[in-house]
Amino acid sequence: MINRLFRLTSGQEHSNWIRLRTLILLRWVAITGQLAAIAVAQYHFQLQLPLLLCYLAIGVSAVGNLVAIFAFPENKRLTEFENFLMVLFDLLQLAFLLYLTGGLNNPFALLVLGPVTISAAVMALRSTLIIGATAIILVTLMAEFHLPLRTEVGFVLRVPDVFIFGNWIAIVIAILFIGAYSFRVSNEMRLMSDALSATQLALSREQKLTDLGGVVAAAAHELGTPLATIKLTSAELIEELDDRPDLREDAALIRAQADRCRDILRSMGRAGNDDLHLRQAPFSALVNEAAEPHMHRGKAVLYDEAPLEGGDFQQPTVLRKPEIIHGLRNLVQNAVDFSQSTVWITAAWDDDTIVLRISDDGKGFPPQLLGRIGDPFVRRRKGESEHHQRPEYEGMGLGLFIAKTLLERTGARLRFANGREADHATDRRGAVVTVTWPRKEIDAMEDGGPVIGKNLPLEI
Repeated sequence: MINRLFRLTSGQEHSNWIRLRTLILLRWVAITGQLAAIAVAQYHFQLQLPLLLCYLAIGVSAVGNLVAIFAFPENKRLTEFENFLMVLFDLLQLAFLLYLTGGLNNPFALLVLGPVTISAAVMALRSTLIIGATAIILVTLMAEFHLPLRTEVGFVLRVPDVFIFGNWIAIVIAILFIGAYSFRVSNEMRLMSDALSATQLALSREQKLTDLGGVVAAAAHELGTPLATIKLTSAELIEELDDRPDLREDAALIRAQADRCRDILRSMGRAGNDDLHLRQAPFSALVNEAAEPHMHRGKAVLYDEAPLEGGDFQQPTVLRKPEIIHGLRNLVQNAVDFSQSTVWITAAWDDDTIVLRISDDGKGFPPQLLGRIGDPFVRRRKGESEHHQRPEYEGMGLGLFIAKTLLERTGARLRFANGREADHATDRRGAVVTVTWPRKEIDAMEDGGPVIGKNLPLEI
């Protein structure tokens, strides 16, 4: 389920999201800057430049932009490969201009960082590595091979070799550092965006299921009276039509179909009306609803509840928020998946807090990942036994991330630990997740009484 949600949010590579017009605009900015730099060098500093070759290189870039503008629609979005070719062309064009204008003696040599940064921000790792390696090779070649910068009188402008070496080292380090930094930051932002999208899809799905159950329950309640009337009337007709077998058979059919409608509605939804009372439930009922899909998967799921010291013995009545149901369901699923035989769910409360603890007798969370539990896409290589234990999941960490995000949205705080770190019970040696709410955040009785009022139509 979680992986399917992720595939829905991913859809395509993020590099495919970049519009061609965006790169065209950036290239026009670069072309303008290159023309301005050549003009200043020629007319202000009277430098001797191979103008024909310089303008040829800039002209090729401008022609490429014009072709892209007229050949492709404005909303054209580049594929990964097309993006790679665009950035690689810009890098080669810039390196050729630097070769014509002094190589690393030219202070504009640091501009090779631009294509590297763009590739690291929007492309896959392979494309970024190719662009970065190409930039390092070009910078290395330009340190030795370039046309010298000459003044009007023929004097060669060059910096000492030690500064050339320093520029080379600085640019190479900058390529490596800025490329790695940009790729890591942009990749984490993309992962977080995908995970949050999956969370929204999961919450939307849970909300729709909850609303659908409410609609069925409301239908069962509201149709109860007319169905009972139909059944009663048809029964009277059956008695009065003893002398009319054909009509008596029709009346019997009407009664049978009314019973069938009642049975269908009863099987589809919970008994009761979808009024405001169904939007609240005892905390134990909410937990059982969340855990119910995983109660019969071959593992024992044991529930226990008790007030904290000083707390009221009567359990709290809480709001039936879809975020709580779906979040707790993911936590129970994770515990059932990795337990050996038993999962314990313990609830406790007092006047200020509500605490739920989910523990199991499995191997627990990997110690090296404890600090990252709840982050999206926390991967680790699965052993054969773990793959057999939960073959339907790829272990990307999305389930725990979604649970953490949804529950924190309701005001909860989550703590992940292993059993031996949390207590000394030898049987509860596996993973332990503790969820703590300020009672006022989810208590339906917080304002002094249950949530009541006029029933409103459900919006699906």
